[in-house]
Amino acid sequence: MPEHKVGTQEEFEAARAELLAQEKELTRRGDELARQRRALPWVPVEKDYRFETEDGTKSLADLFDGRSQLLVYHFMFGPPYEAGCTVCSSIADTLSPNVVHLKARDVTLICSSRAPIDKLLVYRDRMGWSFDWVSAGGSDFHRDLGFQYTEEELRPFLDGDIPPTVTQMAGLSGTDVLGYVTEGPGLSAYALSDGTVYRTYVTTARGLEPAMAYYGLLDRAPLGRHEEGEETHWLRRHDEYGET
Repeated sequence: MPEHKVGTQEEFEAARAELLAQEKELTRRGDELARQRRALPWVPVEKDYRFETEDGTKSLADLFDGRSQLLVYHFMFGPPYEAGCTVCSSIADTLSPNVVHLKARDVTLICSSRAPIDKLLVYRDRMGWSFDWVSAGGSDFHRDLGFQYTEEELRPFLDGDIPPTVTQMAGLSGTDVLGYVTEGPGLSAYALSDGTVYRTYVTTARGLEPAMAYYGLLDRAPLGRHEEGEETHWLRRHDEYGET
């Protein structure tokens, strides 16, 4: 444990009161951003995407499952992967228990990946998740949203110095670096109104952190995320911690 400033209870309470004022301002700012997010223009989805599911082939409208709103987490699990991305798996640990609560608010939450559906369902059973998972491998669904890349597009990255964490995560997924980074994570949102599907929101990278509950908790722990200087990532699938 590194050295840290030690003070009195009075000093703590004074500093905490100052911080609390900033936290409340951040909360209010977050509420305003949420309002602006909901105010984004809706874009009709005109392409006829098709997905393989455990119940057969379905359209994007079918995936709403009778509800008016749909959230899709674009899970990094490409055709050559032997296991889902470790980071996406940590996110799915948060998503799965929330499915029932979102349904209560007229929202269907699913995951979509490009690997074959049978491979996805086997992995879902291993992880103990309950969300519906679909394969978009036969469509441009991920590509059109910017969550799938070609080797040509990736060439500048591949010809550079590959971060050790990328090599590590590729190995943990049972593929090489190219196979791993061909996929990208993301979240997309949709509304179904009068038979038309509209895309309402898309995010990736740190925009996904609300689904990474452990980071919010670590930000409140004494050492925070404590990732600076680490050449490999500490994350593992929830059934792999403790393994050597």
